[in-house]
Amino acid sequence: MKTTELAVPRLGVGAVIRNDRGEILMVLRNREPEKDTWSIPGGKIDIYETMEHGVVREIKEEVNLDIAVIGVLCTAETIQPEKAEHWVSVIYEAEIVGGELRNMEEGGAIGAIDWFPLHRLPDKLASFTTAAVAALRQQK
Repeated sequence: MKTTELAVPRLGVGAVIRNDRGEILMVLRNREPEKDTWSIPGGKIDIYETMEHGVVREIKEEVNLDIAVIGVLCTAETIQPEKAEHWVSVIYEAEIVGGELRNMEEGGAIGAIDWFPLHRLPDKLASFTTAAVAALRQQK
């Protein structure tokens, strides 16, 4: 980080989206932060954008799904000073209301997309996804 840059936390959003079998949609991250981890889809909030609008937009941009937000599942914080990263994320539960699942960032930010049952998740999860999974397990 340049000494002239202001270091502030960044805001992100993510969505836990389940299919009719109760499996969770995840994407394999191809870029930092947390490259090569499985994550719920989401991304950063744009300036003057509401959190709910941001999560709806990010899901459409990443996986081509139209979603309706059900509610806030949890918040998550990722702090990695060694990488000059500090993210605060709001994680929503959402349902699919349209679109066709497709990797819109193939060869870019997303390496793969897949559905996973809560009891059989991939080993390498992004930190904010770990928080979402913990919140889901507390619901049961």
